[in-house]
Amino acid sequence: MKNNFILGAAILLFLIPVYIQAGPPYDTDDPEPVDLHHWEFYAASHSTHDDNGWNATLPHFEVNYGAAPNLQIHAIMPMGYNELPGGESSYGLSDIELGAKYRFIKENKSIPMIGIFPLVELPTGNSSRGLGNGKTQFYIPVWLQKDFGKWTTYGGAGYWINTAGGSKNRVFLGWQVQNRVTKNLSIGTELYHTSPEVTGGESETRFNLGFVYDINENNHLLFSAGKGFQGPVKAQLYAGYQLTLGPEN
Repeated sequence: MKNNFILGAAILLFLIPVYIQAGPPYDTDDPEPVDLHHWEFYAASHSTHDDNGWNATLPHFEVNYGAAPNLQIHAIMPMGYNELPGGESSYGLSDIELGAKYRFIKENKSIPMIGIFPLVELPTGNSSRGLGNGKTQFYIPVWLQKDFGKWTTYGGAGYWINTAGGSKNRVFLGWQVQNRVTKNLSIGTELYHTSPEVTGGESETRFNLGFVYDINENNHLLFSAGKGFQGPVKAQLYAGYQLTLGPEN
């Protein structure tokens, strides 16, 4: 109970201090890279709840940079919180994520934007404490996006390669729709499905509702919450702050 209270309080702290950008706070991503020589910085928490309790990044720090036209480089350093069976918990560095997003087809009136966003997750977390996978993972997704006035929709499919003991390679399928309700507020929803992550495990289907609120040109609040319809995860939350910077800032 105490650990649950600490986690809940920490998530709320992200909400208190706290241009439409796809990706976070959703699990489904998009093909649009950061603009050339622009930066995105995130301080966020992503948590899930299952029969063992809460598991979360608390927090994770994400950096994206527009390194070349149509090319974004990406890194996440997460601090992980994990509740283990029996009521024990652990906290520490989790698996670091590196990647590069490349848009190879730009959107026009008749075709969507298309891009790839391959990722590698390095086994920097302690897997015996539930803070990491124990082996390097690779993710190879293809994303599509189309805009219709105030509406934006994106999604796609990806394949996870995981060689850790007891784990399985898996498929991700997801789609998201969002609407710019006001100049500063965008609201969206997503639905996604993954094949089993471990041998003998279940497929998962999850649903999220979320929003992005632009405080101003450079400062943004992001939040999403949802649940699992299939699989062990009963609920999930994302809460974060985003700072965007570019040559003109």
